[in-house]
Order: sequence, then structure tokens, then C-alpha cells
Amino acid sequence: MSKTKGFQLYEVEPVSSVRDLLEIADREVPEHSAFRFRVGEEIRDVSYHNFIRDVNALGSVLRTMGVAEGEHVCQIGENSYNWIVVYLSILAGNRVFVPIDKELPEADICHIATHGEGSVLFYTAKYEEIVKRNADTTFADFKYFIHMETPTEADYAPENARFRSFRQMLSDGYKLLDEGYTDYITEKVDPAKLKMIVYTSGTTGIAKGVMLSEHNLISIVYYGLQVSTVYDVGLSVLPYHHTYEAVAGLLVSLHHHSTICINENLKTVMKNLATYKPDYIYLVPAFAEEFYRRIWQNAKKTGKEAGLKALIKTSNGLRKVGIDARAKMFSMIHEAFGGNLKKIVCGGAPIRPEIGDFFDAIGIALINGYGITECSPLVSVNPDSYNDCRTAGIPLPCCSVRIDDPSPEGIGEICVKGDIVMLGYYKEPEKTAEVLSDDGWFRTGDYGKLNEKGQLLITGRKKNIIVLSNGKNVYPEEIENYIMNIPYVKEVVVYALKNEYGDETKLCAEVFLNAEKLEEMHITDPVESLKKDIAKACEHLPMYKKVAQIVIRTKEFDKNSSNKIKRQNIVKEHEKAIKATEGK
Repeated sequence: MSKTKGFQLYEVEPVSSVRDLLEIADREVPEHSAFRFRVGEEIRDVSYHNFIRDVNALGSVLRTMGVAEGEHVCQIGENSYNWIVVYLSILAGNRVFVPIDKELPEADICHIATHGEGSVLFYTAKYEEIVKRNADTTFADFKYFIHMETPTEADYAPENARFRSFRQMLSDGYKLLDEGYTDYITEKVDPAKLKMIVYTSGTTGIAKGVMLSEHNLISIVYYGLQVSTVYDVGLSVLPYHHTYEAVAGLLVSLHHHSTICINENLKTVMKNLATYKPDYIYLVPAFAEEFYRRIWQNAKKTGKEAGLKALIKTSNGLRKVGIDARAKMFSMIHEAFGGNLKKIVCGGAPIRPEIGDFFDAIGIALINGYGITECSPLVSVNPDSYNDCRTAGIPLPCCSVRIDDPSPEGIGEICVKGDIVMLGYYKEPEKTAEVLSDDGWFRTGDYGKLNEKGQLLITGRKKNIIVLSNGKNVYPEEIENYIMNIPYVKEVVVYALKNEYGDETKLCAEVFLNAEKLEEMHITDPVESLKKDIAKACEHLPMYKKVAQIVIRTKEFDKNSSNKIKRQNIVKEHEKAIKATEGK
């Protein structure tokens, strides 16, 4: 390990391209298991050599089918081994990959596929009707539609030339490789050119296509591993169409020569933790929070809550004198995660400090980071040498971070420059110019600050900033993070209330409560309890950041396909409710 800015970093084998990444693996660990996944009740392993052969077979047959260099290949479907083969076959060649969010409605799927100028669409059975319904209209310019599962043979007969079977294409590709076909493998790739277009969450006409180069992606792999490493076996849970899992999860793991175990769906996570016994897992904070909730819920049900608290206290005391007995003391919890889990890497949202402290106390590192799709997507992450989940870690060594127009508290817009910054928005030069300066600085739209150690702290989104009538700026996410520390709060959104003149004068917290937790804590008057607990949670904040009104919801907030709350709808709902009340 080497030292940078006071933090120790890992030495990492250089890699110049995705093709390079694959060839190194095939040379160094050909027989090592690259992927492990369930087929029915059978657990199947695919070696690095066979995986790379699948990638080369698919890439070769696409080339012979007339999918030329530079053409755009779209893909939509559930996480699977086949999804990864398609993904890597595009990245390792000279075509452009366009992943599509599998949770989007039909209109948005069509918009992204056409705006992204796809010529080939890979899809699973769930999307077959959408494909067939639009094949001759919206998708008229597409050359091929490729079913990634086993299609109905009648639908994929030779006369239906645009419809192909993934399985048959692999078979054809193996024949090409066996005959000595190397045109795909030897394609010369410019790492600076466009390699992937990732559409940000949004509705039709709003989502922007983020253009990423191969250099962007490889920079995340190489420099990300310098800060936070992975281990032998990982469980892959998050959707592959998101850059977080596609790059930080898959590509980073491949460079480390890890075995990637593919999780089928959210219901099978705990089952697969027990089955595959992973060393690490990439998650969003909501997963970590659910693990935390389940552990304490089970401890309470079994009468072990007090004992667990005592063990944590004892363990923390022992560590202060250099004795680490966490693996033994918390072996029952470790077994629930498969027995080998060393690290959970979280991104996408802040982590409640109590959750980070808990996992640290039981011997599982909860590593927090910060990223945005436009930065491929990782900007900063906590180093293994100094993990502090109260921050988003340190910027990757390949980029610079500055805070624009900081307040007296040091808070301003986070701007990033370096190898991870996107090429721009696809076919959107004006929108690109709004966020990307001529000298390469990207305006993230997120607000935060850098502390004295160079760690990044996130305070909120620029578009969510509340400007009160007294001129004070309020970052609602900051207050929300404190409120989320209340055990029975499940979701919260903070926004401003307007007076009769339309001025934003005070803050409202709209909250959805955890009914199970209320019952466990014997809370009979949630309104009064919430008032007291919010006041206590925010007691150190200045007066202008204090919550003046509380609204308790009866249902969860509406969310987008990335499971983020649709903030723009909350205030409208509240104002509509007030008007309805005034009219009575």
C-alpha cells in the first residue's frame, strides 16, 4: 500500500481497456470461477476462460451479422449471466452499449431505445410483447431483436430474420471461434470514444443520456480498487442497468478475479447469502437498514436484545485495548450472512451513523461512498485504511473535487474534474454546456463540503435547497438524516411551508412511520412522541432549521424507478390538502 493525502492506498495492476481486463483474467486465472448462479435448484459455475469465450462468441457473431463498429446495442432484462455476457461483449468491442431500466413503463422504454439510436435490442421474456408490439413501428429502424432466454421456435424461425435467439447466436459464435475467426477479438478500440449511454431516471423526454467512454469506466476500476478493495466472493444484488453495479460491482470484481454470485431477486438475498457465503456485497443504504432492522427485531423476539447491547459494549471496550473478538462474539449474526461477509459497500444515499457504527461493532465494514452517473459513477469512497461512514470518503486519486461558492459553513456545489467525468449528454449539447465547463469541471448539482482531512460530506441536492424568507439556505436532506435516526421513522421528506404572501417561512416534516416499531416500543401517541423525538434529534441545529410542523402519512411516498422519493409531488399534495380543508 502507498500513502496519498494521509490515507493508505492499495497497489493495483494497471489495466488499459475492458479487452485488457478480460485477457489478463484469461491468462492468470482461466479455471477460476468467474460467475456462480442458480439454474432451477442447481448451482452452476462458469470459469473465467469459458465466460470470456462466451463474450468473444457473442461479439464475433454480432460482427458477422452486420452490426458494425460504432452501432448502438440496447439491452433490457432482469439480472442474469446472459445479461453480463451481452454487456461485456459490447464493452470489449467497438460498439456502444445502451442499458435500459427494467422498471420503466413502455413509453419510456421506447423513448430510450429510439433516442439512444439502437440498432439491436436484447431482451427477456417479460418484455417480449413490448418488442413485438413496436417492432414495425417505433422500432422500425432496429436490425435485430434478440431473446436472451429460450424463445418459442415458431417466432424465431429463419424467415423472421430480425428476431434471433441468444442461445443460437452463442452456438454460431463458438463455430466462428473454432474456425479461427479473430476479427472481433482484434478490433482496435479508442478508449476515449463513446462506449456506453446511461439514461438518468426520468419520464419520457426528460431522461438524459449520459455518455461514458471506456477510459471513464476503466478509471473507476483502477482507481476505485486503490481506495477500497474487494475479496474472493461477491454477491451481485443491485440492478445491472445502473452504473453502480455495472461498473463498481461487475467490472471491479472482474479485475480482482473474484467469483461473482448472481442474486435472482430481492426475495432471495438472505437465501443466497447463506448459499454462496460471500466476502463482500454492493448495496444501497436501504438494504443495510433492512439488515439492521431484522437483526434487532430478531434479538427482541428471542429475548436477546439486552445481551446484544452488552456484547457490543464489551466488544468496543476490548478493541480500545487492542483485542478484536468480534468474529467470535457475533458469530450468530455472521452466520446469518453466510459466515464470511467482511464488507458492505454502500452508495446512492447517506448512511445513518448508528447503522454504520453497529456493523463496525459486529465486525462487518460498512463502506460509504458518493457517486453520480455523470461521473461513471464513483466520485469518492471511504478508504479501507480509515472508514468513516459519517462522510462519503475521499475523492478517487484520478479526480479533483472543489466546492463552488461555499457558504460560511463551507457548503457549496460539488464540482468534479478528471478521468471519471462524462463526455456529455447524448444529443443534448445545451444541457451538457449547463453542467460541464470548457476546462472540464462538472457541476454535480449536489451540495456538500470537504473537511480538514479531505473527506467529502454531502448535504443535499441543489434543486432541493429551501431558501427561507430570512435569506437562510436549508438543505432538507441534512434534517432528514437526523430524523431518520428515530427508530420508528421509516421515511421522511422535509419541505418549506409558505405564508399568505407565498414566502417560504418555516419547515414541515412529512413522515411515514414504521408500525411494527411503534408497537415494539409501546408508543400509543405517535404524534406527541414524534414531536419530542424530532426536537431532540435536531436540538443542536440553529432555529431556522427547526421543524415547525409535522405531517404523518398513512402510506409510503411515491418513488421513481431508482426507488427515490418523488419530492416534487410532496409539496403539491400538501398544498392541495390545505386548500381542500380551507374550502370546508
